[in-house]
Amino acid sequence: MIDLVPAKGSSLGPIAVEKFTSGVKTPVTLRTIAEMAGVHPSTVSRALRSDAAPNETNRRIAQLADALEYRPDVAAASLRTRRSDAVGVLVHRLTDVVQAILFEAIESTLTEHGYQAIVANTYDDPGEQRRRVELLQSRRVDGLILADAHLDARYVDWVASRGIPFVLVNRHAGGYPAVTLDDYEGGRLVGNHLSDLGHRQVAILRGIEHSSASSERVRGCLDALAARGIAVPPDAIEATTLSASTGRDAVHRVLERHPGVSAVFAVNDFDALGAMIGLRELGREPGIDVAVVGFNDVPVAEAARLTTVRSPHNVMGAAATTMLLDVMQGKTVESVRLAPELIVRATSCPPA
Repeated sequence: MIDLVPAKGSSLGPIAVEKFTSGVKTPVTLRTIAEMAGVHPSTVSRALRSDAAPNETNRRIAQLADALEYRPDVAAASLRTRRSDAVGVLVHRLTDVVQAILFEAIESTLTEHGYQAIVANTYDDPGEQRRRVELLQSRRVDGLILADAHLDARYVDWVASRGIPFVLVNRHAGGYPAVTLDDYEGGRLVGNHLSDLGHRQVAILRGIEHSSASSERVRGCLDALAARGIAVPPDAIEATTLSASTGRDAVHRVLERHPGVSAVFAVNDFDALGAMIGLRELGREPGIDVAVVGFNDVPVAEAARLTTVRSPHNVMGAAATTMLLDVMQGKTVESVRLAPELIVRATSCPPA
């Protein structure tokens, strides 16, 4: 038996609540609590809000709700308020380490503000992207965070036409509000680093063409190399799907055409790790015979002693979430670009 005795002057009378640990319990509603507390249901509703005033009545109602193991009926509340206190997060694949780090930061920030995150994998497929957005809208999400935007912006234009608040993260498209890394500058850091080391035969693993992040990293690197008089032949640039296996295969193809390559830049750490495997299979040691540089600085990059460009994905995810909450409140927002940092490790070396 739990006794809740109000302080002197409180509108609540003495209350005793028995917590049942077995048997079928009748669902506890706002009205149940209101009747036991002797107040109106609207008073209980206000008292149980996250922004409720810290007065004695609200504290006593919260105690009573906790003792009764009250759980809000989210679906009913959504119908009443036209809000779900949920945000949809669309990623191309949650098994991607970068996307997982982004989602963790987004979910943590949303939780701090009283929202729930609902994640959906789209596999970068245009049809799947639209299906997932429609599904999330049917769940009455209050907004969307898109981590799977395509450079052509057709998908994002379509999302905009549906009238739901949204922001982009890690990729940008069509001038819509986004939180991204300055990927072009990151690519420039790599190009300057390799040219400073003396490399003139460079191969690039360029990732996926429809990603703004991949495309700008490649462009930044090529521009930095060109400014030093270093040209990269088109057939020394290989597409990948941002995985170790495609990085490995891409290095085999490039070195078959250009055996004199002395440096490899991969726009993703996993491509870079795959490139290291491929180089060893070809009898070349990364960091001794061939320099290798990745991008993102995922946790495994440090263990592999991989030179890479650090992208603060935790900061990026939190900032995108804050931006979406501002958009949902009707505020004007501006896109944010975070600064990259080159992390030099053992896979950097001059030409053999």
